[in-house]
Amino acid sequence: MARLADYFVLVAFGPHPRGSGEGQGQILQRFPEKDWEDNPFPQGIELFCQPSGWQLCPERNPPTFFVAVLTDINSERHYCACLTFWEPAEPTQEAVCSEDAAGREEEAAEGGSGRLSPGTSGPPGQLFAPKTLVLVSRLDHVEVFRNSLGLIYTIHVEGLSVGLETVVGNLLTCTIPLAGGSQLDSVEDGVRTISLGAGDRQVIQTPLTDSLPISRCSVALLFRQLGITNVLSLFCAALTEHKVLFLSRSYQRLSDACRGLLALLFPLRYSFTYVPILPAQLLEVLSTPTPFIIGVNAAFQAETQELLDVIVADLDGGTVTVPECVHIPPLPEPLQSQTHSVLSMVLDPELELADLAFPPPTISSSSLKMQDKELRAVFLRLFAQLLQGYRWCLHMVRIHPEPVIRFHKAAFLGQRGLVEDDFLMKVLEGMAFAGFVSERGVPYRPTDLFDELVAHEVARMRADESHPQRVLRHVKELAEQLYKNENPYPAVAMHKVQRPGEASHLRRAPRPFPRLDEGMVQWIVDQATAKMQGAPPAVKAERRTTVPSGPPMTAILERSSGLHGNSARRLEVVRNCISYVFEGKMLEAKKLLPAVLRALKGRAARRCLAQELHLHVQQNRAVLDHQQFDFVVRMMNCCLQDCTSLDEHGIAAALLPLVTAFCRKLSPGVTQFAYSCVQEHVVWSTPQFWEAMFYGDVQTHIRALYLEPAEDRDPSQGWEEPAEEERSALDVASEQRRLWPMLSREKQQELVQKEESTVFSQAIHYANRMSYLLLPLDSSKSRLLRERAGLGDLESASNSLVTSSMAGSVAESYDTESGFEDAETCDVAGAVVRFINRFVDKVCTESGVTSDHLKGLHVMVPDIVQMHIETLEAVHRESKRLPPIQKPKLLRPHLLPGEECVLDGLRVYLLPDGREEGSGGSGGGPAVLPAEGAVFLTTYRVIFTGMPTDPLVGEQVVVRSFPVAALTKEKRITVSTPVEQIPQDGLHLRSCTFQLLKMAFDEEVGSENAELFRKQLHKLRYPLDIRTTFAFTQGSAHTPGRPPRTTKDKGPSLRTLSRNLVKNAKKTMGRPHVTRKKYNPPSYEHRGQAPEDQEDEISVSEELEPGTLTPTSALKPSDRMTMSSLVERACCRDYQRLGLGTLSSSLSRAKSEPFRISPVNRMYAICRSYPGLLIVPQSVQDNALQRVSRCYRQNRFPVVCWRSGRSKAVLLRSGGLHGKGVVGLFKAQNTPSPGQSQADSSSLEQEKYLQAVVSSMPRYADTSGRNTLSGFSSAHMGGHVPSPRARVTTLSNPMAASASRRTAPRGKWGSVRASGRSGGLGGDVGSRLAGRDMRGPPQANGAPPDSGFLRPQRAALYIIGDKAQFKGVRPDPLQQWALVPIEMFEARQVKTSFKKLLKACVPGCQDFESSPTFLRSLEDSEWLTQIHKLLHVSVMVVELLDAGSSVLVSLEDGWDVTTQVVSLVQLLSDPFYRTLEGFRLLVEKEWLSFGHRFSHRGAHTLAGQSSGFTPVFLQFLDCVHQVHLQFPMEFEFSPFYLKFLGYHHVSRRFRTFLLDSDYERIELGLLYEEKGERKGPQTCRSVWEYVDRLSKRTPVFYNYMYAPEDTEVLRPYSNVSNLKVWDFYTEETLAQGPPYDWELAQVSPEPPEEERPDGGAPQSRRRVVWPCYDSRPRAQPDAISRLLEELQRLETELGRPPERWKDNWDRVKAAQRLEGQPDGRGTPSSLLVSSVPHHRRSLGVYLQEGPVGSTLSLSLDSDQSSGSTTSGSRQAARRSTSTLYSQFQTAESENRSYEGTLYKKGAFMKPWKARWFVLDKTKHQLRYYDHRVDTECKGVIDLAEVEAVVSGTPTMGAPKTVDEKAFFDVKTTRRVYNFCAQDVPSAQQWVDQIQSCLSDA
Repeated sequence: MARLADYFVLVAFGPHPRGSGEGQGQILQRFPEKDWEDNPFPQGIELFCQPSGWQLCPERNPPTFFVAVLTDINSERHYCACLTFWEPAEPTQEAVCSEDAAGREEEAAEGGSGRLSPGTSGPPGQLFAPKTLVLVSRLDHVEVFRNSLGLIYTIHVEGLSVGLETVVGNLLTCTIPLAGGSQLDSVEDGVRTISLGAGDRQVIQTPLTDSLPISRCSVALLFRQLGITNVLSLFCAALTEHKVLFLSRSYQRLSDACRGLLALLFPLRYSFTYVPILPAQLLEVLSTPTPFIIGVNAAFQAETQELLDVIVADLDGGTVTVPECVHIPPLPEPLQSQTHSVLSMVLDPELELADLAFPPPTISSSSLKMQDKELRAVFLRLFAQLLQGYRWCLHMVRIHPEPVIRFHKAAFLGQRGLVEDDFLMKVLEGMAFAGFVSERGVPYRPTDLFDELVAHEVARMRADESHPQRVLRHVKELAEQLYKNENPYPAVAMHKVQRPGEASHLRRAPRPFPRLDEGMVQWIVDQATAKMQGAPPAVKAERRTTVPSGPPMTAILERSSGLHGNSARRLEVVRNCISYVFEGKMLEAKKLLPAVLRALKGRAARRCLAQELHLHVQQNRAVLDHQQFDFVVRMMNCCLQDCTSLDEHGIAAALLPLVTAFCRKLSPGVTQFAYSCVQEHVVWSTPQFWEAMFYGDVQTHIRALYLEPAEDRDPSQGWEEPAEEERSALDVASEQRRLWPMLSREKQQELVQKEESTVFSQAIHYANRMSYLLLPLDSSKSRLLRERAGLGDLESASNSLVTSSMAGSVAESYDTESGFEDAETCDVAGAVVRFINRFVDKVCTESGVTSDHLKGLHVMVPDIVQMHIETLEAVHRESKRLPPIQKPKLLRPHLLPGEECVLDGLRVYLLPDGREEGSGGSGGGPAVLPAEGAVFLTTYRVIFTGMPTDPLVGEQVVVRSFPVAALTKEKRITVSTPVEQIPQDGLHLRSCTFQLLKMAFDEEVGSENAELFRKQLHKLRYPLDIRTTFAFTQGSAHTPGRPPRTTKDKGPSLRTLSRNLVKNAKKTMGRPHVTRKKYNPPSYEHRGQAPEDQEDEISVSEELEPGTLTPTSALKPSDRMTMSSLVERACCRDYQRLGLGTLSSSLSRAKSEPFRISPVNRMYAICRSYPGLLIVPQSVQDNALQRVSRCYRQNRFPVVCWRSGRSKAVLLRSGGLHGKGVVGLFKAQNTPSPGQSQADSSSLEQEKYLQAVVSSMPRYADTSGRNTLSGFSSAHMGGHVPSPRARVTTLSNPMAASASRRTAPRGKWGSVRASGRSGGLGGDVGSRLAGRDMRGPPQANGAPPDSGFLRPQRAALYIIGDKAQFKGVRPDPLQQWALVPIEMFEARQVKTSFKKLLKACVPGCQDFESSPTFLRSLEDSEWLTQIHKLLHVSVMVVELLDAGSSVLVSLEDGWDVTTQVVSLVQLLSDPFYRTLEGFRLLVEKEWLSFGHRFSHRGAHTLAGQSSGFTPVFLQFLDCVHQVHLQFPMEFEFSPFYLKFLGYHHVSRRFRTFLLDSDYERIELGLLYEEKGERKGPQTCRSVWEYVDRLSKRTPVFYNYMYAPEDTEVLRPYSNVSNLKVWDFYTEETLAQGPPYDWELAQVSPEPPEEERPDGGAPQSRRRVVWPCYDSRPRAQPDAISRLLEELQRLETELGRPPERWKDNWDRVKAAQRLEGQPDGRGTPSSLLVSSVPHHRRSLGVYLQEGPVGSTLSLSLDSDQSSGSTTSGSRQAARRSTSTLYSQFQTAESENRSYEGTLYKKGAFMKPWKARWFVLDKTKHQLRYYDHRVDTECKGVIDLAEVEAVVSGTPTMGAPKTVDEKAFFDVKTTRRVYNFCAQDVPSAQQWVDQIQSCLSDA
């Protein structure tokens, strides 16, 4: 029995002690006055009576009732029922606040306020004071409290004749039965009827089970107020320990809401702060850091606004506000959605029927109380689903004297498949769940509804999931039980309690609430207490049982395991591999290993591995040989690498006993166990893992203690599922708890002792186990892993050590960067000891180990660790002596002549890097990566050679290399090796030739070697001096650290320079030079054959020894020699070809020439980055040039570089202007200058200079409109209306142009986009080359615009410059030049863009999901946008030049974008530059001579390292490639030539692209070299020389489709949509590495296929060509290359010296021309007839190319044979080209000139057979088939090999019936074929046909 009420208190209003307006509560009386022993009086009760504060009211309020909850220090809840009513305030209460409160109360009690007569109302200013009756109880019977306090108030108000003291005394002495009515004997025991002695009667029903909460209607009300979603989020918030705050104006509602939320959390108990009604004075409690559920009056809402981490539920408004910083994890799916739908069915049953056409008439909705229970039932089901099977994860650590239970959280999450679920993880870590485990984990206790549900109803719930009605039925059944628990006897519930009359509170009370007689109340209480003491104590009879465990748990959602769905086949593979290992079949095991390692990604396969290995341990097979040990360790590592630190699937737990079992003998007495090789996993350093393991093992042993020996089993099989008949540890514990009270004291003591010693022995065992896995094999090198947070201050004791070699040699590869410098044994030992001690402390304290034992353990741990370290030292020493495992032999790379190894092969793994093909991606190729091999560093390249790690790929050699000079990024990484999956140091090397080496060093490569590799690589990449690069050192002995021979000053003196010039000039003396004659390039046949007829203009000299410099002081005598050297340079030869002036002395200057070649810069005095000879206007004197040059950046003044042969317009180039340039002139022309400074004079010189350029041009006008800008084809662009007034072309708003669109189509400059620098003139996308608008502002004099505006007029010279440099320029009407400001990108933008392009093409990581797609990355790089701008501007300049205007390109410093633009313009305008010779001249002239800074942009030396790699030249080559794609017939060179230059301009293999200008090259002596100095064969030092030599041997650089039109000016499309990504960036050949070093690509030629001896079809020549591995053009060369190769092979076979391919090709072309002549079409073109329409010439033909020429994919269709050509000439054309078509066989349109049946004699000893023969005159073949309709050719006789056709004789086995004359023989160079026709005429016909075919040929 329990007391209904503990205390009765009367609290009244009292003044505040500090005299503030607020009052405060005062306890007038409390009963009993002494505290109960078992329940002290709660403090602060007066605050809770008036939570909003004690205040006087102007009117009498009705009485209020609510229940506040107070929690005491022992977490006991006290329910304070408060009934408050108002009484008139006394004058003292209103005015005087200083009198003694007690005296005032006495006065009141004696009737002092009875002065007011009962009938009259009070004065107008009357105030009312609150008074509260409080009942304090530990029981939660709200209605009883309401009735009881109401009764006391009624007696007072209505003046009933009942003593209040009696009622209060009865209330305090009333006792009611404890919960569990159904377990008592009769209804009377479970139901108590009480009366307080005022004629009242109340029935109190105690709930059946006190563990189930009582909710009445609170849950239903909560859902009505907030809605489903809000309540669910509050539910999740409370479970995951967030702060929840309820707001309402009603205190009762706050209580109910908090009560409802707590009821939903059942079976978990809320253990944090719980205050349903918080008084205003305690609002600061809300800022507590701990979670809470608190209710606050809505009046204080403002005070809650600044709480940042509190979830606020407004009950009156129905909202829940979650702050931004709070994340409430939702329930795991599908539970979230299921719960939501069931709740809506319960709350809104009409929802399902709302759409029915004929809804049922009425729906019986549940009463509020019933609905409340239904809602609770939904949540009860939810918990049962969430926690299903939780009892299987309980660890019974102790049974006696009290159960100690631990929950294996990781196993629970793992088996439910909810490891990733945030919600459940937080719930399991929370305090509520810890309480749940300690309370409900107990195996022998009373059970309730939840236990039944989670044990027996799980299967039903799973089955009902998809049937809503069945779910609803189950919910209603549960609700019935919950309702019955609260109302066990509904029939008995009859109350009779008096209530006050209506509006009784408004009536005048006869007097205030009286003071009660303490003595009388105390006497009643004492009487009852005495009576109770006499009665026997009521013992709560509990029915305790064994708690059912329920079915084993299943995953909450059956997820398909996707890629690694472990089929039985996979498990079979794992089992087979293990049995092969243990049977010693190592080759078989090795084959299966990759498949096993892949399978081990799946959970089932890992479990299978652990079980299989366990069986072998049981069979005493734990001692292995070295290879077996290696395999086992490798598989264990693979299993463990995917284990998280929690080990939720128990894999690490299953392997733990195995790693201490498997071992190998290293030497007598020294054994290495597997644990020393599997330490590199985070799971071993996680304390939670060790605790779970420890408790699991302790449970097994404790269970074994109590089981009969017969039931005992091997405790180490803990991971197996116990068999059905075996009793679980919980069953055993339950039985023991039941027997415990019956045991004798001694027996109890003995059992406790046994258990304690079991736990103690396990603790010792685990201290050993932990030292095994935490101490590294080589403790002298403590690689303390940073990521091992679990080891606490062992911030990472080095548990790393994984070996796949038989020796544990990994110890060498420790990472020294862990921040732990002091690597002494004691540190590792100390850290491990601390870690183990912390573990031991925790588990022993929890498991109740005695303090003596614990101290003993602390003494033992350091000894255990020390002993183990000593054992390991011997193991480590012996493991060093083992022979290393047999690794694949290192493949040595092929080196170039002169290339030497700097560092020999370091063993590495080459890892996949995001390019799918290499790893067998979408292309479907094999996974050639990852590959195992070695990396070599040579003086020229970084080379990886190796083989794929996947044995299924076969013995393919993988080569990836790039020149050292191309390295752009190097960073250290830590990656997993592909097979063992061990983290290893690695390197990530990216090159600008689009190669990437992502390597992991093998464990045998020490960190010192890896570091050495990096340093050497860095030294070779960034040498101190350019002369130590490979281009200079090849062929000479290489000493890596050799200092440069001479150290030069930054700027060498003019004297040094002149010395070099003189010396070099002397060398070239006496050689015949064509200087004044116009230069004609030699025809291709004679180009570059023998050294005699070849001008060796770019032969390179030896390095200059300091001693060979001949000092000379006089410059004059050398001038002539210098000139003769300079004349030979490319520029000069090109100027003479273009007729751009002569080189003559100033006296005899040919006045007729508008331009002249000026030697003013021969000593590089004016501009160091210009060539020695420059083209300037004839009229400008040399001395004026010095002054002009000052106006330009880098002194790069305008010089002519090309002249159009047709329009005679010239192209000039210069650097950008300084401020005082032309722009200065324009800007300053209106302000008169007082005196001319030198700068002004040079500006004037500059103006004169530009005027001279303009006047040097012939007046070239053409009325056809081609010359005017408005004549630009509007398909290309829009227009531009320069007026005679407006000479500065500005970037106008695109809208402004629309006004003048009739005369001006939109400007062609429209798509030159503003690039990065924000344009000041309107932000339109395009900039426009446009003049003033036609309807623009009126003229200065006010006249209307004159008609000249309508007729566009061209400027003589357009100056294209940076927009920034032309700012503020005013047009000058008199000048004949116009400024065109454009916005181009800068070098740094090119650099950034290239970096992004590199990343797009060679991603470097394999994370395809997270990284953007290739096309997106390509777009982000803006590379194609820059190509577009370059092409666009170049096409514009071509149009201007073609129209007769000259153009000066004056951008940036004149050596980057300027060079790109002028080179492209010349290439597009002049067909000569599209030949091999011409392109070479163009590059030498514009890029080398005009000083593009190759060394600076390529970061060739240490000095340039900071500037980084900027591929300006590569961008130019990409532009040329785009043009080549659009006009494949206009270029003599193949696309491979461009790639070759792209590769070698960065490779530093040749000297051509070194240094920044001719001046620097002369200074190093690179420009001139005497032929006579060559001794023997020399390595090529110039790339051009190399190209020449290679071109003689192979057509690789030649474009077979070359058929130029002489006058063709190319105008390519430049829109980004027309551009293609250059395959130079994306293609890769892993078979040999990059194909641009020709000697290396030729190392492994394909073996020729032999023909079958019977002359039939050759054996199948098919071979698999893999993407990214094979070079497709080499595997399948194009038709022409194949024929040329065949020709060469045949010539060699015949013993003739093979002819050059070029001669053969020229002969074919000549024959083609001759045959084309009689046709009447007459244009002598090459192989491809030039009347192919222009659009096909330009766009329709594509060549796929590669290092062995080109694949011809052009069909000469109707265009060729249309018109009036005779069939004879068609036949002739067919005959001559027949050889070209030998590659093409099309089954449908096969050419059959003559066909029929012949008997053919087989080869030696073969019979005669009838075959169907086809004579094909087109392909020049005789083919035979099995029968007429057979499509598969059985053999071919090539008529080219036929020598004669003669009559034959029958041989043995010939057809008998045939005439002898029907036999004939065909003799070929290989053999004689015997034929027989059916009769003599047909034989004759066959012979005639074959003869005619031969004669045609």
